[in-house]
Amino acid sequence: MKLVNLFLIVGLFLISSVATAQDLKFGHVNMQELIMELPEKAEADQKLQAEAKTLQDRMRMMSEEHEKKFRDYIAERETMPELIRTTTEKEIQEIEQRLQNYQNMAQQSLSKKEQELYQPILEKVQQAVDAVGQEQGFIYIFDLSSQVVLYHSDQSVDCGPLVKAKLGLN
Repeated sequence: MKLVNLFLIVGLFLISSVATAQDLKFGHVNMQELIMELPEKAEADQKLQAEAKTLQDRMRMMSEEHEKKFRDYIAERETMPELIRTTTEKEIQEIEQRLQNYQNMAQQSLSKKEQELYQPILEKVQQAVDAVGQEQGFIYIFDLSSQVVLYHSDQSVDCGPLVKAKLGLN
């Protein structure tokens, strides 16, 4: 009798776990596609390009200064006294060092600006994905653009349209 009850309990447990497993909902979305469709992304791109152009223009001016100094040095080095030649070579090296430092600082500045501009966009999309996940009862929503998903079946729901609706995109 105890054995029959044990089998009944185990059987009920297995049946309930199978029924629960069938209720699991998985979804997927392509975050890159969603972000590319947002008007905020285009605006952020424009601001980032403007910042990059400003930095490039300044770099070009510094490079032109370096080139002029170097050309003048090459043209006159044979006739320059030793002291002036040495001083000019040091000046050219200092300009090259400034160029290198400026380039490094410009890259850091551009990276910081990029993060500053894109972070609110990423947060907005993540909030929309979270809201869709909660509203639709998904356990997981995978990002297809990250290429982490190893298998994708037809049973996974494409959450892209739901997230687009949440973001106000058509």
